[in-house]
Amino acid sequence: MTFTESVRKYILSGIVALVVIGLIVASVLAGKQDEEFMMSESLYNQAVQLQANGDLEDAELMISEVLKKHPHSEVANYVAGLTTAQNDDMKKAAIYMQKVLDINPHKVEDPRFMIQLGEIFVGAEKYEEAKIVLLRCQESQWTLEDFPNYQEHISTLLAQIENLQLKEGTNNE
Repeated sequence: MTFTESVRKYILSGIVALVVIGLIVASVLAGKQDEEFMMSESLYNQAVQLQANGDLEDAELMISEVLKKHPHSEVANYVAGLTTAQNDDMKKAAIYMQKVLDINPHKVEDPRFMIQLGEIFVGAEKYEEAKIVLLRCQESQWTLEDFPNYQEHISTLLAQIENLQLKEGTNNE
């Protein structure tokens, strides 16, 4: 089977047209994706700025908008957890922080995240989970340069858990 010169031109023209159409479609889709990313990044940056300025309610609203579009974002869930904790909704903060851990299980190696997670679990009255997290911190003998009493704080939180559990035990009897 041999192709004539005109058939070869049609085949080549078809391939070139297909590549050009593919590039145009990819460009249009990439432009929409860039817009969506820039919008999410802007909302995220506004949320972090509002959190830093102490406007926690608006920060929480902004970060929830980011999470609607990117529910599996580790960073957005982390910021949402910290912001929600600062708003004193520890149960909701615990959910966000647990989601961070589900998204990135290697966060158990991050001493700052682990102590924040432990504190939030204590605030959410999830004492058994808090105890597991804080004992991991204690066993790892982590220290943070900007948190010189890290290990002492862990011991204090563990003692607080023990006291709260004792009180609950006496109240339940």
